[in-house]
Amino acid sequence: MELFFYIVFGALAAVVAVLELSKNNKDRINTSSAFNTFKNNYLLIYSLMMAGDWLQGPYVYYLYTTYGYGKGDIGQLFIAGFGSSMLFGTIVGSLADKQGRKRACVTYCITYIASCITKHSPQYRVLMLGRILGGIATSLLFSAFESWLVAEHFKRGFDQQWLSLTFSKAIFLGNGLVAIFSGLFGNVLVDTLALGPVAPFDAAAGFLTIGMIVILSTWTENFGDASENKSLVAQFRGAAVAIASDEKIALLGAIQSLFEGSMYTFVFLWTPALSPNDEEIPHGFIFATFMLSSMLGSSLASKLMARSSFRVESYMQIVFAVSSASLMLPIVTTFFAVSTKPTGGGLSFAGCIQLLGFCAFEGCVGIFWPSIMKMRSQYIPEEARSTIMNFFRIPLNIFVCVVLYNVDAFPITVMFGMCSIFLFMASILQRRLLVIADKPKSEDWQLKERDTESEPLNL
Repeated sequence: MELFFYIVFGALAAVVAVLELSKNNKDRINTSSAFNTFKNNYLLIYSLMMAGDWLQGPYVYYLYTTYGYGKGDIGQLFIAGFGSSMLFGTIVGSLADKQGRKRACVTYCITYIASCITKHSPQYRVLMLGRILGGIATSLLFSAFESWLVAEHFKRGFDQQWLSLTFSKAIFLGNGLVAIFSGLFGNVLVDTLALGPVAPFDAAAGFLTIGMIVILSTWTENFGDASENKSLVAQFRGAAVAIASDEKIALLGAIQSLFEGSMYTFVFLWTPALSPNDEEIPHGFIFATFMLSSMLGSSLASKLMARSSFRVESYMQIVFAVSSASLMLPIVTTFFAVSTKPTGGGLSFAGCIQLLGFCAFEGCVGIFWPSIMKMRSQYIPEEARSTIMNFFRIPLNIFVCVVLYNVDAFPITVMFGMCSIFLFMASILQRRLLVIADKPKSEDWQLKERDTESEPLNL
């Protein structure tokens, strides 16, 4: 079955190449030289930030095992990371609106570098501290950078449609090429050069340091609501009122939580799904294949968003439905596969079918990221952008913590079925968002939010 992996990878690479090379004037957005300079600066920094993140991912679990920790201890470390993102990350990320998005991005770099340094210690307490710092950094990565970009984009007077170009390119590079490069580079550090499992974390710290220097030297500061008399509690209340009073924002938050919760659950499930009988599978090569699928999705998203005839709210219904169907394949193959026991220790026929479905899901992930970014830029109010985006991550982190805690309590088919149902629900909610997308933005939340500022609550 080794040939099968090369065929899938080669086919995906060919499709990506064709999509990129076949773009015509209708697929391209005419922009200015000033915007291109701004976009390329952001793409460079975003790629460095994602390299710092991707280099760590494949080796976190492995590093913990080399320190002698078992599955239970490692599970608690992972839960601590997501719990930290939910609790501390929400507070720190929300401060970006008041204290400045550039400062928040620099804080991300410092926090994640500190997390990388903790990996040199085998002490459980130190590793736990590293996971807590990593959780905070994750919240900043997925809120502060996007918030800075959107605010700076409009502050400089660029066309709103150009924003989708930056989003799609950021995902194509950061979640595609950079992810593949990081996987291969980490493999060279650990296996080829035999520098040990800590080496990728040191390399990640190096990329983050370079990115931080570029941020400090090239970015200007921007804020959401920088009112000095506004407490953090009032800021949280204002964000909650915004979500409760505007159905579009509430729907967007629900859709994001359902999809990302399923996506993070998939990260923990694909390995046992493809090797239920301990089959020997090339994890690194499969990971690279998934990232190539994500690149294909982001390339397709850029073509869709470049054409005004395709509405994001419309085509995302199909994307969520396809992603739901793709995660049903492990259940389907359980009932209809003749045999899931492979011969020779390679990938089974059922595993091959599932791999194709997983590639389809990763393609949907590639479409999802730039599309959800564009919708957030349209519907989330600028003055509370980072706060609301971190609010969206609270149910996501709760969901992932529950899944991790109960990962051995349910069969893998039940877990995939649950994810498939959530993705189908996201498709239904996306349909509702399409119906109400043209309704004027609610301004009631701003009035209610101002009322909270007069309350004597300070944090």
